[in-house]
Amino acid sequence: MAAADHHEQTRAALALGSNVGNRESHLRFAVEELGNQPEITVERCSSIYTCEAHVLDGTESRKDYLNAVVIVETSLEPAELLSVCLDIERRRGRIRPETVRWQPRTLDVDILVFGELTLRGAPLTIPHPRMAERRFVLEPLFEIAPDLEIPAPFDHTVQYLLDHCNDTAHVGRYVRMSQETKRNDST
Repeated sequence: MAAADHHEQTRAALALGSNVGNRESHLRFAVEELGNQPEITVERCSSIYTCEAHVLDGTESRKDYLNAVVIVETSLEPAELLSVCLDIERRRGRIRPETVRWQPRTLDVDILVFGELTLRGAPLTIPHPRMAERRFVLEPLFEIAPDLEIPAPFDHTVQYLLDHCNDTAHVGRYVRMSQETKRNDST
């Protein structure tokens, strides 16, 4: 009898955001699709929060973002998880311009933390390099994992990062998101 192929599970935190179309539906789609992946288990999901869109100087204001954070367990490698996240974005109509940041988007799924891994380089930097300056990421992450240790270069808990965050944007709870995810069991 052959030994079972065993892949170690890693806990990861993913940020979700949307400011185009049915924003809440896009976030719920992302959680459901993550839960439909055989290599991913959605463990916790924050409430959905609302926040003003960050815009570049000289550009017009945009529709507010809805944001959430999910904690998952996965047997995927970081690059494989990134591929799943990008595929979920594409299926919701996300187009990623190469040169322009902070554009409106149907869905954004970012890897914030992947276990204790620190990774620097294209196409993936873990932990997310700007997470400590984004209250719209830290508030939902604090809701579900205040004591989560964020690895280098941060080396602090989510609570510490939130307490020391200089982002003054108002982040408010929009609606609770069910902790349950639906699986496609129609076979």
